[in-house]
Amino acid sequence: MYKDERDLLDVLKAELAFLEKGGYGRSPRESWRQPLIFEDSPSCMNYDSKDHPEPCSSCALFQLIPPQFRGKQVPCRYIPFNAEGDTLDSLSRYSDQFEIEEVFGVWLRKTIETIENERQASSSVKIRPSAPLGRDATGESLTHKLHPKCANPACPTAFRWLAGGKFFRFRPRTAGAHSNDISGHSPLTIPGIDHYWLCERCSHVFTLAFEEDQGVVLKLLWPELLAPEIPRQLKAG
Repeated sequence: MYKDERDLLDVLKAELAFLEKGGYGRSPRESWRQPLIFEDSPSCMNYDSKDHPEPCSSCALFQLIPPQFRGKQVPCRYIPFNAEGDTLDSLSRYSDQFEIEEVFGVWLRKTIETIENERQASSSVKIRPSAPLGRDATGESLTHKLHPKCANPACPTAFRWLAGGKFFRFRPRTAGAHSNDISGHSPLTIPGIDHYWLCERCSHVFTLAFEEDQGVVLKLLWPELLAPEIPRQLKAG
């Protein structure tokens, strides 16, 4: 099965350019209908392959669709554009094309700005201990924080379901642990288990492990590469 390898930010920027250049004007070939947002633009994974379409679940846009709508025949019609929950599906029922494109354009610009800010913040994080050398840098699990963040105490990245990264689950006072990709189901309400999350960037450098004498600690995936710069272990909780 084909997998859409496009970067979401690039897709959204191209979509904005397509919108601003009037890409959704009526086509001479199909003047009887108004072009459909996403579906009739190059952003659609199946734009040039309508006769043999790939499943929408492979599309870069699929991550923007709420889980309860991912089984729809055209799931991109159910991406929420604002706090009121307006979608292409709902807007098509009571708005004209101008109003739909206006709401859509506002959402595109805000989403692009949000992704750019998050990536800039993530890339600016220095991989360094948050405490002087020789001392453990402590952190807290997701369930112990009012505003949960990455388990790396030196990383300020706020926890977001769609931000990638990895989950880790540990039973208190035991060494049992499991890690899963963040796209899995939310386990935050399971009693007797503490949950940790490493952001996308940190998960490529660190992992979490349980030590009997220290609890959950942050470990380098490749300690031989960074050992001269930072301690091999930072306490994560």
